[in-house]
Amino acid sequence: MSRLATNLDSIKARYDVIVVGSGYGGGVSAARLARAGKKVCVLERGREFVTGEFPSRFPDMRNEMQVTGKRFKTGKPTALYDVRLGEDMHILVGCGLGGGSLVNAGVSLRPDARVFADEVWPGQIRQDGLLDEGYARARRWLRPMQGPRAHEMTKFKALAETSKALGVPPVKAPVAVAFAETVNPAGIAQPACTNCGDCVGGCNVGAKNTVALTYLPEARRHGAEIFTEAKVQFVERLASGDWCVTVERLDGARDGALVFKIEAPMVILAAGTLGSTEILLRSRARGLAVSDRLGHRFSANGDIIAFGYGAKIPISSIGVGHPKKIDGYDVGASVSGQIEIVDPNDLSHSMTIQEGAMPSALAPILPVMFVPNGRILGALQSLVSGVYKGPFQSLQTFFAVSHDSASGRFQLDDDRLSLSWPTAKDEPVYARLDAALEKIVSAAGGSYVKNPMAGTVMGHQPATAHPLGGCGMGADRAGGVVDHCGRVFDGRSSAGSTDVLGGLYVIDGSIIPRSLGCNPLLTITALAERAMLHFGRETGADMTDDDRYGGRPMTVVAPGAVA
Repeated sequence: MSRLATNLDSIKARYDVIVVGSGYGGGVSAARLARAGKKVCVLERGREFVTGEFPSRFPDMRNEMQVTGKRFKTGKPTALYDVRLGEDMHILVGCGLGGGSLVNAGVSLRPDARVFADEVWPGQIRQDGLLDEGYARARRWLRPMQGPRAHEMTKFKALAETSKALGVPPVKAPVAVAFAETVNPAGIAQPACTNCGDCVGGCNVGAKNTVALTYLPEARRHGAEIFTEAKVQFVERLASGDWCVTVERLDGARDGALVFKIEAPMVILAAGTLGSTEILLRSRARGLAVSDRLGHRFSANGDIIAFGYGAKIPISSIGVGHPKKIDGYDVGASVSGQIEIVDPNDLSHSMTIQEGAMPSALAPILPVMFVPNGRILGALQSLVSGVYKGPFQSLQTFFAVSHDSASGRFQLDDDRLSLSWPTAKDEPVYARLDAALEKIVSAAGGSYVKNPMAGTVMGHQPATAHPLGGCGMGADRAGGVVDHCGRVFDGRSSAGSTDVLGGLYVIDGSIIPRSLGCNPLLTITALAERAMLHFGRETGADMTDDDRYGGRPMTVVAPGAVA
């Protein structure tokens, strides 16, 4: 098996570019800069999961959970699912080589045009025309498509029937999944999707177009060195003008220092909304002068995960894994269909409601999750008969997104990231989403369950899997942390309002200054592609993205097998 990552013992003291994080922003940056001839180092705090290594049983899934609260932390720091339990909001993010792409549903949407008309964005985003090219490149590399059999899936049919309560029929959702055998632009031979429904549990088929099967192999093929279990603590400006990155080893190595430093003239923070914001907050605490807007404008993207229990019609929304646990049982992609409700008069009232599927590894625990809400009888029936035959065969899962006020604020609490948003639960978006979902669930004859674990440590706080902001874009440092290209504003009083700290970038979901109203992966990728296009214009670097791979295709279980 040939992996993308290299042992940390071989890391060099200096590179042209250090990319911190390996999700959509980091993957794009690493691929484009390595292709342009830069010596690139990618640092990822999580582990590498090659196709076939994602958790397929509940004990495996349990071991891949890290949960952090204000006064406790459990699980390995490199576990795949990173759950942050906050006093005002809970956040779920992925942790691994490929970032959130490993465990998201892959839904690839462009926001309503009114989102970018908001004056909170720097004017260049609307004016220079490169955002369209960014989206075009994102689509070429992530290749979202609608499942050819999506409308045949039981959960899609159920949504089609129950959506009549809202007067809006569902449409097929574009997802970053290969539904036919193919060789992708990075030279990876991918098998076709098996409709197992396990997208958010990690694709063990290799059909999902994650960053680990697209941009990162491209970066590796052009010489990028990729390292996992390397957590960046903070960055510092050297007297030379270059950057020094302090890194903590999480690989359990017994030889050498557990903390080390590497240098580069260019550093790109792409550790996600939580990671990049925390790194910059730590860096500011150590003297780095940045905008006072750091940590502000956190948005949950008006995002919720909710359920309908006790439907009178079949739903089939629990994944069966690969190999399939039940022969002939098709679930479809994690999301096959969605209801798009567009309010022409008030953007904040628009919403997208998607039918979802829970991964097969969680199947055994689903009945237990619903016990706190008094559904003990149904839970016991499912424990006896299995979730694919009992009441849970009619469990509805929803992923819904809309718009919030982006009023959350990050800060450091005992050197750890903390979110403050006391009024989060009162955001109007949640009442609107609840009302719409209640109608859908009632049409199916079920009961709406906003949070099956509300009676546990989860409490009644809202939760999101789409965290955005914290290092938001702005026209100047009074309005944002970075400019339209992701360059970090210089916060020194002697600097001009649009001056930047040369060589320091943030390129990930943290630079998005408001809610998008749709799944953010395509926009994060497009903004990263756009930032790299600007870098090419400024430096003369080659930023073409055509498919140049001409060798023997690599397999999904050996993505690092490049010449």
